[in-house]
Amino acid sequence: MTELKNDRFLRALLKQPVDKTPIWIMRQAGRYLPEYRALRKQAGSFMDLCQNADLACEVTLQPLRRFDLDAAILFSDILTIPDAMGLGLYFSAGEGPRFQRTITSAADVKALPNPDPEGELQYVMNAVRTIRKELDGSVPLIGFSGSPWTLATYMVEGGSTKDFGKVKGMLYSSPIAMHLLLDKLADSVTSYLNAQIAAGAQAVMIFDTWGGALSPEAYKAFSLDYMQKIVSGLTREADGRKVPVVLFTKGGAQWLESMADTGCDALGLDWTINIADAKARVGDQVALQGNMDPCVLYSTPDVVSETAQKIVADFDGNTGHVFNLGHGIHQHINPDNVKVLVDAVHAVPLRK
Repeated sequence: MTELKNDRFLRALLKQPVDKTPIWIMRQAGRYLPEYRALRKQAGSFMDLCQNADLACEVTLQPLRRFDLDAAILFSDILTIPDAMGLGLYFSAGEGPRFQRTITSAADVKALPNPDPEGELQYVMNAVRTIRKELDGSVPLIGFSGSPWTLATYMVEGGSTKDFGKVKGMLYSSPIAMHLLLDKLADSVTSYLNAQIAAGAQAVMIFDTWGGALSPEAYKAFSLDYMQKIVSGLTREADGRKVPVVLFTKGGAQWLESMADTGCDALGLDWTINIADAKARVGDQVALQGNMDPCVLYSTPDVVSETAQKIVADFDGNTGHVFNLGHGIHQHINPDNVKVLVDAVHAVPLRK
C-alpha cells in the first residue's frame, strides 16, 4: 500500500503525540459545498451518488481540495444496511430518508436477510477501494456505519422521528423482537465494517445518532451492548497499522465511562460537554473527538476561530484529541468559515 503522508489523525486516535491537532468534519463531503450540489444535480439522486464509485470518490475528495483536513470520510449513508435488507430506502424532499417497508414484529426480523458486503453492498466497497487509490496516501480514509439502535430506529419508524413512539413501543412491549433485530444488525454492521477495512478504510466510526433518546438502563441494554459486540468483532489491524475505532453517541455524555469500557479507541463528543471535563472522566483510556457546536459556523470568522482555539486549549495536550464538530455540518454554512476553522485548529500550539 502507498505510504501515508499525513498520519496525524490516526496517531491522535491512538493517543500518540502529534505536531498539530488533527481535524476532520462530520458530513464534510456534502450539501454545504456548491460543487457537491452541482454534482448531485448531475447524478440525479443521493443514492445515485452513493452507488457510483467514481462519483462517491469525487464527493469524498471535494472538501480536501478546499481545506487542509487531516482525514477523508467515505461518502455514503448510514442506512445502506437496512436498504440492503430489502426495506426500500428512498429520500423524500424535505423529509429525509424513508423506508417503503417497516419492521413491526419478530417475524419481520426473522425474515430479514444478512446482506453480503461484497454482494448487495459491493458498491460501498468499490467506493472505498476507489477513494483509497485516489487519495494516494495523502490522508487516511474513515469508514463508518450507523449503530444497531440507530438503524433499528429508522427501520421501525420508517424514517425520522421526534418522539420515538414506534421504536420505543417495540422496545418496551416486545423486547425479544427488539433484541433479535439489534443482534442481527450488530452482526451485519460488524461484517460491513470489516469489509470496509479490507477494502482500505484506515479507521472506522460507529454513529449512534439516537442513543441519547434512551434511558440509562435502556441505553446499556439496547444500544451500548450491541456496539460492544461490534467493537469486539472488528478487525483492528490492516496494512501493518492499527485500525482505530470511534464510538459516537449523540446526547451520550453521561455514559462516557461505559462507552470507553467497550474497548474502542476514541469517543466522539457532542457539544453538550466541555472537552476538559470529558478528558478528566476518561483519562488516558481513550482519545476524544470533538466537539464544537456546528451552529458556531454561522457566526463571524473571529468567533469561529476563538471558539475552536478554546476547545483545543481546554483539551490541553498533544496526544489523544481529534477536532471535529459535535454533529454534522449544516447545509447553509458558508464554506469560508470552514477554512477559518481548519486553519485556526492547526494554528494552536500544543503543550508537550
